[in-house]
Amino acid sequence: MARPKPEDYPPFYETYVSLVKEEDVHQAISSSLVELKSNLSEITNEKGTYAYAPGKWTVKQLLQHAIDAERIFQYRALCIARGEQQSLPGFDENSYAANADASDRHLKDLKEEMMNLRQSGLMMFQSFTPFMLQQKGTANNSPITALSLGYILIGHWRHHWGILKSRYGI
Repeated sequence: MARPKPEDYPPFYETYVSLVKEEDVHQAISSSLVELKSNLSEITNEKGTYAYAPGKWTVKQLLQHAIDAERIFQYRALCIARGEQQSLPGFDENSYAANADASDRHLKDLKEEMMNLRQSGLMMFQSFTPFMLQQKGTANNSPITALSLGYILIGHWRHHWGILKSRYGI
């Protein structure tokens, strides 16, 4: 299965898709599990409540955002692969973060949840046929393929991992 083409997803997501160099979505998600486990192991409990500036998310809030986005991208991929024709809703990441309240969650639980979601996502994407991966639907009023969403969810984490390293000192 070839990489998604730029016309397969909204231009906003190019930032994420460009972070995924792998050519096969199944291989990319599979290798992302090893990468994700390694990344998460570098986040210490002491960093959980750290925010690099006033008004910025804490590490736990960023992880909760990554979990929420992972779920949403996977749900969109499932709906589109199954032929959904209704437009799927967008989401306001800041509103979701404000309503998630990750402060009382244990960092260990957030890490475990993220790993479980990615594993589940791998299994879901492995179940998609090439036809399903090429299905095009609408999310947040923009056309997108199920295949693109696989690349987006990997790139989304890689984007945030870069922020965790550069701004949070992880």
